[in-house]
Amino acid sequence: MIHLLNLLAAIALLVWSTHLVRTGMLRVAGENLRGILSRSFSNRLSAMFAGLGVTSLVQSATATCLIVASFVGKGLVASSAALAVMLGADVGSAMMAVIFSFDLSWLSPLLIFAGVVMFTTRQDTGVGRVGRVLIGLGLITLALRLIVDATTPLTESPAVRALLASLPNEVLLDIVVGAALTVLSYSSLAIVLLTATLASSGIVPANVALGLVLGANLGSGFLALLATSGASPQVRRLPLGNLMFKGLGAAIAIPLLPQAHVWLQLTGASVHEQVVWFHLGFNVMLALLFISFTGGVGRLVERVLPEPALGADASRPRHLDPSALATPSLAISCAAREALHQADVVETMLRGILPVIRHNDLVLAEQLRKMDDAVDELYSAIKFYLTQISREALSVRESRRWTDILSFTINMEQIGDVIERVLQDVEDKKIRKSRSFSEAGLAEISHLHERLLANLRLGMSVFLDGHVRDAKKLLEEKARFRDLEREYAASHIARLQDNTAQSIETSSLHLDLISDLKRINSHICSIAYPILDSAGVLSQTRIRHSKLAELSVDEDKR
Repeated sequence: MIHLLNLLAAIALLVWSTHLVRTGMLRVAGENLRGILSRSFSNRLSAMFAGLGVTSLVQSATATCLIVASFVGKGLVASSAALAVMLGADVGSAMMAVIFSFDLSWLSPLLIFAGVVMFTTRQDTGVGRVGRVLIGLGLITLALRLIVDATTPLTESPAVRALLASLPNEVLLDIVVGAALTVLSYSSLAIVLLTATLASSGIVPANVALGLVLGANLGSGFLALLATSGASPQVRRLPLGNLMFKGLGAAIAIPLLPQAHVWLQLTGASVHEQVVWFHLGFNVMLALLFISFTGGVGRLVERVLPEPALGADASRPRHLDPSALATPSLAISCAAREALHQADVVETMLRGILPVIRHNDLVLAEQLRKMDDAVDELYSAIKFYLTQISREALSVRESRRWTDILSFTINMEQIGDVIERVLQDVEDKKIRKSRSFSEAGLAEISHLHERLLANLRLGMSVFLDGHVRDAKKLLEEKARFRDLEREYAASHIARLQDNTAQSIETSSLHLDLISDLKRINSHICSIAYPILDSAGVLSQTRIRHSKLAELSVDEDKR
């Protein structure tokens, strides 16, 4: 029993260490990996090699699949190019299995020691994140050695040998078992390494091990499909196409397994090496065989999973992909896109204010006020999604972006509340009482409304691109808008002194309206503060020192 427990513990350590390396690499180079992939879609060969390189680093074809699937979902890359990336990603994962098949036991203590020192001394820095990766690499080699040590007593047990002899030599059953183990462990790399180690110890026959390897490849395809099951049809296209390639490849390989077993034995390599080289050869042949068919399969999955038409409930969250939470840099991108979606809904509300005022449209006012519920729902969804992103896994830049997104959504939610209140006031104080603004008053409101829309679009651009120049321009608009509000308030009071009837009837509403528009503009201009603060161009106080000195002198005189 103790030997079985040791084996289970070693297997758990192997699965955990591969997870540690995968998440560690994503924390170290998440943004860079996404940049490499996004720049490599010009042709199928470059896309395939980009997938190979990135997966060699993160040691997870599933993680690469989730990143690239998000690009497909955003419409940034065609399904055919993404499928080419995944063919390379599977080769990269297989190459890492080959590397770990070598005797690296001497390297394990060095990697663990260096990793622990780096992680404990500089935990929240890039050095600490690299240390986390080194710990994972050292634990992988340690786990493989522990598996060998734990399986040796088991192979000598008569009961175990009798059990293995009674197992049916059924390749389909082997494939199913390998796929199930991969889904349960969330790592095809771990299962392939485990299979190779068990085969070299004699617990698993070599021909069974080859079937388990085919199952591990299929399992990684199922794993990506399950991870994106709740995502949009566009995101699910890549996992489906990749699974189709793996399924066709397995179907071709099954009748060739006996011959492949013979060829591997003729190489004179150890059983462990035979298993991992078979894994690499299968994925290389898969890439060479199907690289020319990515276009056709891409079009097929686009027909199977068409883009849904936007219905009446288009204000529901569209971009908060739960599967992206495993890749923090990708999840940040999803949250930012949803924040822009929320801003689009706010812009629709804001744009509708003027038609309601001009045409006394109660139906439109009701529709716009209901949209505030959608803005609130989007705010809650984005906030909850952000809380699910591990802050420890974010770089300094990504952590700052996390804060910017939350601040942006708060401002949008507050703008929605102000617009709802404005529409209610217009209904109660103007439309239902059959009142109207004077021509001059309506012209002033229209001018403020026009500037407000322009500022909102500028604010969205600042949030998206983070340009300091645009952020300064947005902040300057705050002062200009404040001056306009004061000017138009004074003009309105002048019209009251001239006994303009329309101005008298709508005086309260007019003053409240231009004040609310100024409040909306203040929320929009708040988008600029985080960008300017990060750039170090934001002063600690907005009070001009020269003016403050003048006020102090005046107080002293008094």
